[in-house]
Amino acid sequence: MQRFDIITGGTARDILESNREKVLDIVRNTYLHHSAGEAVNPDSHFLRFPGNSDSRIIALPAHLGANVRFAGLKWIASFPENTKSGIPRASAVLILNDYETGYPVACIEAATISSARTAASAALAARALRPGGYGGTRIAVVGAGVIARNIANYLHTAGCTPDSYVVHDLDEFSGNALADHIDQTQGVPVDFTADRAAALEAETIVFATTALQPYVAKPFEAGQLVLNISLRDLEPRVILAAQNILDDVGHCLKASTSPHLAEQASGSRDFVTGTLADVLNNLVTLDPGRPVVFSPFGLGVLDLAVGVFILHEAHESESSLRIPDFFGETERW
Repeated sequence: MQRFDIITGGTARDILESNREKVLDIVRNTYLHHSAGEAVNPDSHFLRFPGNSDSRIIALPAHLGANVRFAGLKWIASFPENTKSGIPRASAVLILNDYETGYPVACIEAATISSARTAASAALAARALRPGGYGGTRIAVVGAGVIARNIANYLHTAGCTPDSYVVHDLDEFSGNALADHIDQTQGVPVDFTADRAAALEAETIVFATTALQPYVAKPFEAGQLVLNISLRDLEPRVILAAQNILDDVGHCLKASTSPHLAEQASGSRDFVTGTLADVLNNLVTLDPGRPVVFSPFGLGVLDLAVGVFILHEAHESESSLRIPDFFGETERW
């Protein structure tokens, strides 16, 4: 009989938190498999709601061959108003399907997966795009939510440890909470600042906000690395003045992301320098005289790969919830 498992958010979180280095490797390898044509990653589909333009639910289907051989779908909701009620903005589930039969085999709470693969992607880019390391530099984090906390954790795991951090958020309480977390987990000097302009002077800047419209108009300087994780903070002129590394060109240039707006403003994609897989494969040479912006749209195949790892780990530890009679039809008539 076909097995079906449910893996709770607590189980997924425990597996992820104890395996950050493995998650970094999984995300890196998945980028390379995707670049080599060993993955199918269709467009994400957005469900929006009349009268509630800030909220959406996104479907991210994917298939990964290579040594994974699973398909799946992440169904992730983003409702920014949730935070006013004290609950997280994002919630998600991941369905995994067996490649041979097409049967769904697991449902995994996936907000933790989404946050971890996003953070791992940012950390991989940070390491690859500043090969000289982080000694003598500062990292600024703009936006102090769950994603920012995970990025800070994965930056540390990836060896991207600066001399100091600075945190900026419109909510001072949230900003100080992230600063305290970095101080306690990394032992690196960290300050909160209400002055966004001061934060944007750091050598490396992480944007992890919920911004829907660009608000950063001043181009960055040579030597600055920008991890444009929230995708909509930068005006087109900022993108066009930088070297731009994307996770996937077709995916990133849509849905009014900053790179998409830059394409519309310039009428071409000439501003795109390459993908993170190109960087990892040493196919891109960056100009030290210009800033670098990394913009990851977020690929469903990353959620899939991390989810399959969690499924295997949960089976090994017997920490999944098995539903023995989930399928009503068990044989062909």
